Amino acid sequence: MTNTTPFDWQPFLVGWSGEWSDSLPGDGTPSTADEAARLVRWLGFPPASEERIAAMEDRLGRRMPPSYREFLKASDGWQHAGGFIRLLAGTTDARWHDNESGLADMFEEYLDDDAGPAERRDADIWRRGLQLDVESDATYVLLDPEDVGDDGEWAVYTWAGWRAAPPERYANFAEFMRSMHQEFHSLRARPADGQPEFANDTTRELDALVEQARLEALRGNWERAEHALDEARQYGRPRAAGLGDQIRRLLGRTSMVYFEDVATDPRYAPELLPALVAEHAAHSYWDDSTLMFHLRGAGDDVVSLAYAMLEQVRNGTYRYTAAGPFGEAVEQARELARWGDTDGAWRTLTDALPAWQPLGPDHLAPLGWVADPLLGPLLTPERGRELLSTPRAGQTGEAPSPAAGLDPDNLAWLADRDPHDNLTCYRFVLVEGVNPEDLPERLADGNEAALDDPMTSDEARHRSFRAQMVFSSYDDRALTAIGRAGTRWSFAFDGNPAHFDLQRFVSPAAAASAGTRAVVVWSGLTTRHGEPFFHLSVAQDGAEQYAFTYADGEIHRTGEIPRALDPDRFFGSREEGPMAERSLLEAVTGEFGVRLPRYAITNGRLHTFTTRSWTRPPGKGETYVVTGMTGDAAR
Repeated sequence: MTNTTPFDWQPFLVGWSGEWSDSLPGDGTPSTADEAARLVRWLGFPPASEERIAAMEDRLGRRMPPSYREFLKASDGWQHAGGFIRLLAGTTDARWHDNESGLADMFEEYLDDDAGPAERRDADIWRRGLQLDVESDATYVLLDPEDVGDDGEWAVYTWAGWRAAPPERYANFAEFMRSMHQEFHSLRARPADGQPEFANDTTRELDALVEQARLEALRGNWERAEHALDEARQYGRPRAAGLGDQIRRLLGRTSMVYFEDVATDPRYAPELLPALVAEHAAHSYWDDSTLMFHLRGAGDDVVSLAYAMLEQVRNGTYRYTAAGPFGEAVEQARELARWGDTDGAWRTLTDALPAWQPLGPDHLAPLGWVADPLLGPLLTPERGRELLSTPRAGQTGEAPSPAAGLDPDNLAWLADRDPHDNLTCYRFVLVEGVNPEDLPERLADGNEAALDDPMTSDEARHRSFRAQMVFSSYDDRALTAIGRAGTRWSFAFDGNPAHFDLQRFVSPAAAASAGTRAVVVWSGLTTRHGEPFFHLSVAQDGAEQYAFTYADGEIHRTGEIPRALDPDRFFGSREEGPMAERSLLEAVTGEFGVRLPRYAITNGRLHTFTTRSWTRPPGKGETYVVTGMTGDAAR
């Protein structure tokens, strides 16, 4: 690939012509023009003189932009620009388009009533543009005399109706021609049967660049590697897209990422197919034909594996595995994530990453874990950059600074009311010295004491609603997610509680505290007035020790409340109630040494179960409503 300046046309055009000539099949029947071009190894025409260019500018009434003008001095026109333009105009054939195609009317019809000046200007290109395509496959090429850069260059716009895409813009004519050279390479990169191998100085230089980029990526220099792979991908070089997609996927860029050629290779399929099918599952609910399109060329074994993984991803049973020490770290990380320690899970993976080994030379990083229901939520763009910046597979380099943890070491984040967290109300139970999996036997009865598989809060609510057949206005069973709340505590958290009713509320703290301590916190809005409220209760060995509820501007308390938690310190007036929540949560954090994992609760997957009702049964003379659903209605 010749490294030239944009205006160094001669070596660029000579190189392109030679590559084109060498790529023609020997047994074909070329046109007279093509045969002549092949014999002289030149796709262009004689250079245009300054007088000829000046005459053209007089005819058109405008001085031509610099890069097109310099091109004309090297060749007065061009054949086979890319794959769909057979002839580009020189000084004689360039002409104002003047909406000859009627495309200005078509694009204006697509404009909304509130379309701005820029959108209307784009549609008007078909009236003001200078047309450069002379012979093409229904492809238009226009220079825009009103889209001019500081360097005096006119933008180039191309459009073909069969591409079903908006016009493509290039900053100048030189950039357009470089892109057409890349398109020519991309179309020749995989020659059909009977065609000569497409190999030349450009392809050899690019292939060496791809290999160097692979090593740079494994050393942690992913930005340099991505830039090189993107350049090679523009020329259609094998490996470039498949390697580059691995980097893009770990950065969270999922659009148009298909791991070309690599995912369908049996060596790499176990690592790359999970990421491919997980993205497909997230956006394709009824039609799986697009998955087969991206698996074209794959053998039966790879296709079968892909569909098996697709079923596992959809039903939440996919489990990522890896070999060696990194595989051991994967299992440890999954167990940590299972109980909410997503920061610890991520550190476990990254600490083991230097020992990770690729499945082959086209494998840059572990990827299958992004489809794992417990490990996948760990990925953020920042963490993806950290992973890619970590030297691995025996390569050396500077280790990156660890990405910042996502979980505050406290409870106060619950008061932030972040709209992304969707936690305007919440309640939770903390139990000391008890494993999370033991919470259901303390807070639930019968069959409801069983844990559900880990799922997001939305998935859990949807599943619970579909399973519940009877709803009672007196029944307030909490659907809770469970996990670890620090080194000695476990939690059961409900991020979508019912409205609080002080007259019927029964704290689950006492029942949860057999042989230990339990803490209950509930913050939200009262049923009657929609005013903020806050409840705290603490129990030990099956008996409530103290509690208070701030509701409707009043404080209701029982037991001897420690000074650090005394509600009088936080609720001095009715107006201060909502502002006291953060301070109270900080006080609870300090008193018991507890925290809640924000990221796991709001973005991850946790085990869930349904507690006993947090309200007492109806008393004598109290009425309530019970509604039921048939099985068909529930579905």
